[in-house]
Amino acid sequence: MTSRVVLVPIALAAFVTSLDNTVVNVALPSMQRDLELPVSGLEWIATSYLLAFSGLLLAGGRLTDLLGRRRVFLIGLGVFVAASAAAGLAPSGEWLVAARVLQGVGAALVLPSTLAVLAADVSATARHLGAGVFTASIALSLALGPVVGGALAEHSHWSWIFFLNVPVGLVTMVLGASVIGRSRADAERVDVAGLITSTVAMSALTYALIEHSPAAGVVAAVGAVAFVAVERVARAPMIDAALFADRVFSGGTATQVLWGLGVNGVFFFTSLFLQDVLDLGPTAAGAMFVPLAIALVLGVPVSALLAGRIGVHVTVAAGMGLIAAGLIWTSFVGQAALLAPALVLIGAGSALTTPLTSAVLEAVPEAKAGVAAAVISVAREVSGVLGIALVGAVVAAGRAVSAAGGATPTDAFADGYALGLWCSAALTLVGGAISLLTLRPAAVTAAEPAGALQSRR
Repeated sequence: MTSRVVLVPIALAAFVTSLDNTVVNVALPSMQRDLELPVSGLEWIATSYLLAFSGLLLAGGRLTDLLGRRRVFLIGLGVFVAASAAAGLAPSGEWLVAARVLQGVGAALVLPSTLAVLAADVSATARHLGAGVFTASIALSLALGPVVGGALAEHSHWSWIFFLNVPVGLVTMVLGASVIGRSRADAERVDVAGLITSTVAMSALTYALIEHSPAAGVVAAVGAVAFVAVERVARAPMIDAALFADRVFSGGTATQVLWGLGVNGVFFFTSLFLQDVLDLGPTAAGAMFVPLAIALVLGVPVSALLAGRIGVHVTVAAGMGLIAAGLIWTSFVGQAALLAPALVLIGAGSALTTPLTSAVLEAVPEAKAGVAAAVISVAREVSGVLGIALVGAVVAAGRAVSAAGGATPTDAFADGYALGLWCSAALTLVGGAISLLTLRPAAVTAAEPAGALQSRR
C-alpha cells in the first residue's frame, strides 16, 4: 500500500510541472496587451520554461543521485513554487521570462527525482501502474492547460495561472515529505562540462529558430558537437551512450521527440488561431480542448489493454496515425464546431502513445532505469521547445507567402497555420513508422528461452 501512496505526489508533481508547458498559451493575448509584448516575446514566455526545464533535466538527475531523491524533490518543488509566485507578480515581459526560467530550473529538479522514486520506491507490481499514472498526468496537463489558462485569463487575471501553482505545489511538498523515503547519496559528480555544452546547444538552437538567426544555428551545432565530445571522455557522463544501442530505447526516444515536435507546436498556435481567426474568447478557446482531454483520459486504460494484446509497437503507431489524421482534419476547419472531432482524434491518439515510456524503461537494466527515464523526459521537453519554434517558423513562412499574394493578415495567419499543421502531421507519421519498426518485441531464438530476455534486462 505504501508504494501506491507514493504515486499521489508523483502524479501531482508531474501534473503541475507539465501544466506550465501549455497553461500560458491561451492567455498569451492577454499577456501581450498588459505587458505590451511583440510576438517574439510571447514565444519566449512559452519557450523559456521549456528551455530551462529540458536543458537542466540531466543535471537534475545527477543531483538526485548526489543529494538523494527526497531532498531534491522537495528543493525542486520549493524553487518551482517561489518562481510561480514571482511570475504572477511580473510587471514586465523580462521579469516574466526570468521567472519562467526559474520555474524550469525547479521543474528540472522535480521530474528526475519523481522518476527515481518510481524506479526505486515503488514495488514491481505497482510500477507499471505508476508509469501509466505518471505519463497520463503529463499528457492530461498538456490538454487541460489551455482550459485552465483561458478561464483564468478571461474571468480573473492571467497572473492566477501562476499563483495557483503555489497551493498545489505546497500540498505536493507536504505529501512528498510524508511518503517518500530517504535515499543515500551517490559519490558520482555532476558532469559540469556536459551541462554547460548541452545548455548552450539547446539555448542557441531555440534562439536560432525563434529569431531566424544563422549565427545562433552555428553556435548550436558547435555546442552539440562539443557535448558529444565531452561525454565521450567524461568520468560520469550525463548520458550513457550504451543505452542508445538498444533498438527499443533509441526508437522510443526518437518517437517521443517526433510526437513532441508535432503536438506542442499545435497547442501553441491553435490557441492563437481560435482567438485571432475564429474570434473566440480565452475561455471559449480553452474549452475547445476539453474534448481532447476527455478522449485522452478515457483512452489511457484502453491503450494499456491494446499494448498487451497487439503490442506496444502497433498501439503507439496507431496513436501517431490518429494524431496525424486529427492534425490534417484541423487544417481544413474554418468553424469552431468542426474542430472538436479533430481534437478528439488528437487526444485519443496521444492516449495510445502512453505505453511508450514503460516500453523504454523495460528495455534497459533496472540499474539504468532512472537515466533512461531522464533521457525520455529530455526528449519530451526538448521536442516541446523545438516544436513551438519549428512550427512557428513554418507558420511565419506560410503567412509571409500568403501575405505577399494579397491576403489579409487574418487570412495569411490562417494559411500559415494550416501549413504548420501539415508539417506537424508529417512529423507524427514519421514517428509512427519508427515506433512500428523499433518497439516490436525482440525475437526469441531457440537457444534463448522466452524468459531470458527479460531476466537479462
